Amino acid sequence: MEVRFRTKKLKKLSEVPKKHIYSDLPISPGEYLAEVIAVKGISQAELGRRLGRPVQAVNEIIKGGKAITPETALQLERALDVPAHIWTGLESRYQLIKARLEEKKQLQKESRYLKEIPYKDLAILHFVKKTPDDEHKVRELHRFYGVSSLANLPWIRAYEEVFKSRGEQRNVSYALAAWLRSAELRAREIPVRKFDKRKLRESLKDLRALSAKDPHEFLPELEGFLARLGVVLVTLHCFQKTCAQGATFWIRPDKAVLLMGEQARWTERSWLNLFHGIGHILLHGKRTFIDAGKVPPEWAQYEKEADDFARDLLARVGL
Repeated sequence: MEVRFRTKKLKKLSEVPKKHIYSDLPISPGEYLAEVIAVKGISQAELGRRLGRPVQAVNEIIKGGKAITPETALQLERALDVPAHIWTGLESRYQLIKARLEEKKQLQKESRYLKEIPYKDLAILHFVKKTPDDEHKVRELHRFYGVSSLANLPWIRAYEEVFKSRGEQRNVSYALAAWLRSAELRAREIPVRKFDKRKLRESLKDLRALSAKDPHEFLPELEGFLARLGVVLVTLHCFQKTCAQGATFWIRPDKAVLLMGEQARWTERSWLNLFHGIGHILLHGKRTFIDAGKVPPEWAQYEKEADDFARDLLARVGL
């Protein structure tokens, strides 16, 4: 039997939409079923008897309230001589279009997060595409974060400490999460050896000795030096609303990331921030720490220990 569709509503299943253009008109396969039995002169009650199904079940399929399962598709194939894949294809497309319509509503709801996420900063760094359309921005952010909804960010392990520590400062939390994610994506592209805690401790004085060189010289050396010890040094300008000096986190059990905000010039404070971060890596396990002003009470002791570690090291090497 040749299967035809009403040209204004349904296209042939073999046609592939170009440029991801999707129909926004959800048409139930039950409508096509109603056409088929009308052409054949079969009533709903008669179809139910041929399928061995209650007439109510047939009526629900025709009205779109009941899905055509693979089993039902095979029954319809035998009873109406319309291939089962036609029925399952129509059902799949129908459900997908309905899901896309619901997704569109969800994207519109999620657009409220755009006020809290520094999209412009991310676009400048080519982490997301520039677009004036809010729906496309939300889709780009889904891809950037690797989430199905921006509402999920506070519960992702990599960012949960950010949201817990900032409390009601949602705008700061989302900006910091974007900063951390940007650093994570950069760090994943940088090859390093496995983290070696003992060697890192033994190399601290050598690390500090690099300060005698010009920043244009020692920064590449510093990055390479740390990479050989399993630490990725990422410098990235602070995004709008972040006001962060630096952060440390892990992207593998054997790969630590030391994130520092880009600075106009490297100063003694820069070295303090660097060794503060190394202190967290050496002293406090595989946790995320962010140096962004106000310190949560539960972090106070960790921050003091990292500060003491950095100051003590700088004093011992005589600088």
